[in-house]
Amino acid sequence: MVWAFLAFVGVPLWLCAMGIIALLYRNRALRRRHGDIPVRVHRPGTKRWTRGHAIWVSDVFAWRGSPAAWSEDVLKVSGATLRVADPDERRKLRGLGENPAVATLALADGETVEVAAAPERRAALVGPFAAGPE
Repeated sequence: MVWAFLAFVGVPLWLCAMGIIALLYRNRALRRRHGDIPVRVHRPGTKRWTRGHAIWVSDVFAWRGSPAAWSEDVLKVSGATLRVADPDERRKLRGLGENPAVATLALADGETVEVAAAPERRAALVGPFAAGPE
């Protein structure tokens, strides 16, 4: 449907294809950066978990939705607590394994954000706020 509309208004299809290829290439580069964590982010005021990729830079949690969610955020974190997802959350966190880890990140402005990752990424999920070996 979108292709038909773009062709109707005169946009060359090869230009649209190049845009899609560029988007996929940039997303692949995002997933291959050092320290990448595949995550699901649950923002305050929303019902759904957003897929994405994140990275810790000191006490800043930066993430970007994928593949083209057009949502990204850089969060200054003041603390993090780690827990195992409850059964209701596990249904919503498909693709993260049997017991996904959920971290509640306390932000510098007083809000909280929940972030989930696969169990093997548990230590990376809380970044500099890890209490010790787990």
